[in-house]
Amino acid sequence: METRTTRRPAGLFVGLCTLDVIQLVDHVPAPDEKLTAREQTVAAGGPAANAAVTFAHLGGAARLLTAIGSHPLALAVTADLDRAGVSVSDLAPHSADPPAVSSIMVTASSGQRAVASTNAAGHRLAPPDDLDALVAACDIVQLDGHHMDLATATALTARAAGRLTVLDAGSWKPGTQNLLPAIDVAVCSADFHPPDTRTPSDTLRFLQQQGVTWTAITRGGQPIVWAGPGGSGTVEVPTVAVADTLGAGDILHGALTYHLAAQRQLTAQGFVQALHAASLVASRACASFGTRAWMR
Repeated sequence: METRTTRRPAGLFVGLCTLDVIQLVDHVPAPDEKLTAREQTVAAGGPAANAAVTFAHLGGAARLLTAIGSHPLALAVTADLDRAGVSVSDLAPHSADPPAVSSIMVTASSGQRAVASTNAAGHRLAPPDDLDALVAACDIVQLDGHHMDLATATALTARAAGRLTVLDAGSWKPGTQNLLPAIDVAVCSADFHPPDTRTPSDTLRFLQQQGVTWTAITRGGQPIVWAGPGGSGTVEVPTVAVADTLGAGDILHGALTYHLAAQRQLTAQGFVQALHAASLVASRACASFGTRAWMR
């Protein structure tokens, strides 16, 4: 497998950025119940942001294309991303509105999480004037499907520039059908259900029919199912004592993008190796509370 050795890989991450307020609790409270959290952490979140942080932590040069704004809460987001080594292109730098906030409760006994967030609802971002330059400066582009107009424009620009495009397909969203033809690699959660699909095989077949070359489905602790021109199969996921599943998929996508960026030409062997390496990173993240502790 050939790799780039002259410089560290550069990735452009396009999509959602939130402020995550994460609390470790004994149980999710019932109506009108108050409880004291065991632990709390606050960090920048969202699929694209968490993936960019992971990419940077592994040694890549990560740039995040998103909307954050100038609200006081946004300062916590930008400060966290700066500490993580992620460069930010903010498409709403003067917005006084608060950023999207995700309120997250992680159950200590199981590591399962409950999440409430506005995500990118009500926000439409136009592509920046320097989109061509941003794409040209990177080796690989990852998109999370949020801010769909921006994602589609970036994917088309990347395709024209010969940059590998990777989709973190967490769920089917309006406009996904327009994005897929410009995607090279799609790694989906088990909750990603295109129209008229029921099984993982249906989903992989649908993606390939839309022109996606390399496809995979993650299923928590179960093996990752993949398919591509060189065949199909599964990739085992390491078994760990789970403390927190929050952000595990985002972290897996950031690690996958990092390992794909090092390959000059993607092969079945290279895809499987990248999925395996990414699953190791995501599993390590599940063994600690929050989305940053695994990096220490």
